[in-house]
Amino acid sequence: MRTAIVFFLVLLAISANLQAAEPTAQLVSVKKIWDQGPHNAFTDLIRFQDRWYCSFREGAGHASGAGALRVLTSADDEKWDSAALIEQKDVDLRDPKLSLMPDGRLLMVAAAAVPASRNPLKDHYSVVLTSKDAKDWSKPEKVLDSWQWLWRVTWHRGTAYGVAYQWNPKEDGTKERYGAILAKSKDGLKYEKLAELKQANATEATLAFDGDTMLCLQRRDNKPNSALLGVSKPPYTDWNWKDLGIYFGGPNFIRLKDGWWACGRIIENGKAQTVLCRLDVDAGKLTPALTLPSGGDNSYAGLAWHQDQLWISYYSSHEGKSSIYLARVETK
Repeated sequence: MRTAIVFFLVLLAISANLQAAEPTAQLVSVKKIWDQGPHNAFTDLIRFQDRWYCSFREGAGHASGAGALRVLTSADDEKWDSAALIEQKDVDLRDPKLSLMPDGRLLMVAAAAVPASRNPLKDHYSVVLTSKDAKDWSKPEKVLDSWQWLWRVTWHRGTAYGVAYQWNPKEDGTKERYGAILAKSKDGLKYEKLAELKQANATEATLAFDGDTMLCLQRRDNKPNSALLGVSKPPYTDWNWKDLGIYFGGPNFIRLKDGWWACGRIIENGKAQTVLCRLDVDAGKLTPALTLPSGGDNSYAGLAWHQDQLWISYYSSHEGKSSIYLARVETK
């Protein structure tokens, strides 16, 4: 009996230590950095040339009217100014994502919907732009085929990789999703199909690397709509998938010194919020850790690690108008 009690106490101690070692997240600060457009949404964040740059879409609504791509900049997070505004007549430009190219330029990947009225929608495609200073940008150039949305790219060993989800447009302007492809590019400007990601209802996805192993955090819509975690080794043509068991919109993730963290939109009891989660890659599990001030139309986070803190850009309408926010979080 005594041996059994000692063994039980040891198990309790081990369990307590494991729980204590689990990463936690604490909100350090959050501030609104932009609300000048009618609807401000779909952010990304990058540290470039010792400054912050935050990109997002300005438009009349979530998916209405012409959209312009705004880039904000700040030297210290205290004062934010507009560095660029990119727009095209009768085109809805949206979801600008930023990455650093091997030659030191910035690459922006975005989508274009034509016409901007979307009724009926005649075309939808991905575009890329480049800049040496985040102020002057090249003209948006189409990549891949129509109805293929290259949502974000991640660079690894001089190659850009991204997931493009694709669908068949219907006559009434709606879309019938049918899957996604993994695309790659040596220069960030011309892309080729590398593999098919045969997952039903696949939409937005972010890629990351653990060594040379590629990880894919994949949103799904309709039924089933739970997010997936994909794992693949070079040459990235064969994939293993784990169902994360929870809807996760606008997915983004990053590896920090204490493990993987993911940020996206979670809907619980009919309420949508932007949530930072611990991501257990081995177990295929998302565990909510910190709900950012958010509500209504929200999410689409940009993530960056700087000065021992996780910096998160996102948008939310919890204060009445869809605006851009920047949060700083400590994890441990």
